[in-house]
Amino acid sequence: MGGDCVKKKKLLVTGSTFPRWKGDTEPRFVLDLSEALTEYFDVTALVPAAPGAKNQEVMNGVKVIRYHYFPIHKWETLCYPGAIVPRIKEKKIRALLVPFLFLSLYWHLFRLLPQFDIVHAHWIIPQGIVQSFFKKPYIVTSHGGDIKALNIGIIKKLKIQCLKKAKCITVVSELLKGEVRKLCDTIEVRVISMGYNALEFGKQHAVLDYFKQGDKKVILFVGRLAEIKGVTYLIEAMKQVDAKLVIVGDGTLKDALKQQAKEQGDKIVFLGAKTHEELKTIYASADIFVAPSITMPDGSKEGFGLVMLEAMASGIPVIASVSGGIASLIHDGENGMLCPEKNPTAIAEKINRLLQDEELYRTIVNNMKQLIKGYDYRVIARQYADILNDRGQE
Repeated sequence: MGGDCVKKKKLLVTGSTFPRWKGDTEPRFVLDLSEALTEYFDVTALVPAAPGAKNQEVMNGVKVIRYHYFPIHKWETLCYPGAIVPRIKEKKIRALLVPFLFLSLYWHLFRLLPQFDIVHAHWIIPQGIVQSFFKKPYIVTSHGGDIKALNIGIIKKLKIQCLKKAKCITVVSELLKGEVRKLCDTIEVRVISMGYNALEFGKQHAVLDYFKQGDKKVILFVGRLAEIKGVTYLIEAMKQVDAKLVIVGDGTLKDALKQQAKEQGDKIVFLGAKTHEELKTIYASADIFVAPSITMPDGSKEGFGLVMLEAMASGIPVIASVSGGIASLIHDGENGMLCPEKNPTAIAEKINRLLQDEELYRTIVNNMKQLIKGYDYRVIARQYADILNDRGQE
């Protein structure tokens, strides 16, 4: 597979979350998987344009084409920074850009698809739905919100059409597999999570006193500052913890969370969004990672917490709420710690237990090292390559 003497198939990857430039703080899991797939395919990524981003470039061996979807390019703000749904929630008027995005994606696929052998569409909306109008074989991957959102009227019918026409549907957690089955119970769904780059993370990147914490331990959160991430409960929990909390990320709740944290003084610091390179040091220099995600009123949950894998790969234990696909990754007291959603007292208890019990801390760190071996992108890419080449389907 992927030998130099064999011409590689041409794979088109479509998605709506992708780094806009080198050193961008946007999530990069679509790029990372695409890069790993270059061992098996000639990979091109088709993603939305963004102000300041190049129309075409090569990133980590992946050819990137960014398509414009509105005549006034500086108004192309539907997808970045963040994701489509949060962007619309922030400014409702952005919803007017959605039809333009659909139409532009359709037009670019119409022009480009004859050059490719197969397509990997990330997210059912809009990539999967638009892809389903073409005969080119494709697989579609759901990452979470696209399964639960907009299951009404014509959109629901189009989502079902997308699922039925795909040669394979993959989801990033067992929980999402059940959600797909609710939409369409006659299709096969495979669970393949996103992963991490094992060559990039590790304790070797740690820097002593990186956060100017002195003799204090450091609790870390990395992610969007949005309601679903549950950061407000972590901030509340810190009232019962003698440690420093470092919050990395940006989002619509930033100002409200800063205001909430103000009464605890310099015990809680906000670093803003950080690049992939900066995160290697941030993870490795912290002591405990907390992912306090919650279930939203509409039923939306976290699909799969990639930041937790990166934290584990960096040698720090993870405390997470029992929400979405998280429980499929962590077993309480074995390779991490779990606590109920929206429960600051439980979060504080788990943090304090890890801070005080060195043996438990070491046990969890050792166990999680075994766990994450199966999530290396080289392993994940092999599974996707088998599906894309019609090998090893279950």
